[in-house]
Amino acid sequence: MFMALSSLSFPAAAAPGLLLAADGAGFNLWATFMNAEIFGKSIVILLMFFSLLAWTVMISKHLDLTKWRRVNLDFQTRLRDTEMLMQQTVSTGLRQSVPYARLFHDAIEAARQHAADRDPAVRLGLIENALQRGVGVECVRYERKMVLLGSLVSGAPFMGLLGTVVGVMVAFNGMGQSSGMSLQNIAPGVASALLATVCGLLVAIPSVFGYNFLLSQVKIMITELENFASWLADRMELEMEAQKITPSPGAHPVEQMAPPPAPKPSAASNSPGAERYLRLDVSEQD
Repeated sequence: MFMALSSLSFPAAAAPGLLLAADGAGFNLWATFMNAEIFGKSIVILLMFFSLLAWTVMISKHLDLTKWRRVNLDFQTRLRDTEMLMQQTVSTGLRQSVPYARLFHDAIEAARQHAADRDPAVRLGLIENALQRGVGVECVRYERKMVLLGSLVSGAPFMGLLGTVVGVMVAFNGMGQSSGMSLQNIAPGVASALLATVCGLLVAIPSVFGYNFLLSQVKIMITELENFASWLADRMELEMEAQKITPSPGAHPVEQMAPPPAPKPSAASNSPGAERYLRLDVSEQD
């Protein structure tokens, strides 16, 4: 990168009064880098590596989020048109590439493991717990690499400032130990020290825009993931309720069953307060 920058010089006509050296020549980044002391060169090289790392993380994270959103929407669309979700299976390849498929697999596995439970509320609670664990795992996957990008955003300017402070200290220390030092002799060292701050800002400024954009996309996708889990739990609850009210083979519907015969009134029931005494007699016999 610096070999390419060495061939770049900014003439005075292109940027009057901005990037001019003391002798009126253009500003050469490679010469400025070579005039820096060892610590400053190390900081600049490290910041260039961090810049490459930040761009790699931002591009790869953006591609991952875009792909996950596309496959998630496609999977949800197919799932809406599917009946009897609790009887479906998810292939291994689909679980590896689609976050919604992994969440759906966790839900149906929990439903099948507790299929013998006769209480639908308990079974639904276990399914919801599996969905919550799956949402937590997917949130961690969505937020992966964001900590590294945030660290580059906050740490790069301080590293550049550290290189600048050390370079200025070295330059002024050399001026104090030597006699006959002038501004023309110390200016290249100070300019080289300031190069570390410039590199730190070049790392942090694009990274902070990319970090904020990616963070907003991650938050949106986490909300969509939670909404999908809630919709999936509702669908499974409706299926369990439908299975609960479906009559078993050979059973008679409730409306067609003959009502039980009414008890015949006894003679004692005609007297006042007979109903109270009869109930008392039954409770005493019990």
